[in-house]
Amino acid sequence: MSSLELEGVPFVAYSNDHGPRHVHGFSGESEAIVDLRADESVALSKRKDATRPSNAKRSDVKKILNMAALHFEELVELWEEIHGET
Repeated sequence: MSSLELEGVPFVAYSNDHGPRHVHGFSGESEAIVDLRADESVALSKRKDATRPSNAKRSDVKKILNMAALHFEELVELWEEIHGET
């Protein structure tokens, strides 16, 4: 596991995770899985468990996605520390 806190929002890349390239972001009581796309954009993962809890506050998820977009390159580096370049 490798982690990074960006402007108060913690992000984690887990060593046992799989592609596509993504990180887990945390805000308040919410967790969101954020895909780090090849076109240098971010998106909420399409997985069924992309937000935890399933009724996560929209404002928390939005905050996570906004921070991920602002710090895209740093989060790619976090992923690549564990998984290598993709």
